[in-house]
Amino acid sequence: MKKLILILCIALLPQCIAKAQTTIALNNNQSMCITGKGQGQDGAINPYIDKAHSYAIVENVGKNAFSIRIQKQGKIIKEIAIKPRETKTVKLLKGEELYFDSEKKTKVKIDFKGDTN
Repeated sequence: MKKLILILCIALLPQCIAKAQTTIALNNNQSMCITGKGQGQDGAINPYIDKAHSYAIVENVGKNAFSIRIQKQGKIIKEIAIKPRETKTVKLLKGEELYFDSEKKTKVKIDFKGDTN
């Protein structure tokens, strides 16, 4: 019985650790809304969307570069290029939308953090 519980715990541990992260595959010439447009339209869930600000931790785990775009009410606020194997942390204010834009296929991991204050 103890071995069964131990095996179950070991099997479930990776799922608990990776639960907050989302991995997204981007295709050629793709633009994807990641967060900020509303329920059912987001590519990832930002649990801090109702806070004054949050942080998106974006990691390019693919082989090709891509860029992230931050917009508010259709106006582009910032564009940031992310090279392969590079991680960027960006601050998102309430109401801002995060987009991923890619010219070539790649994979991206995204996680969110709230304010530590």
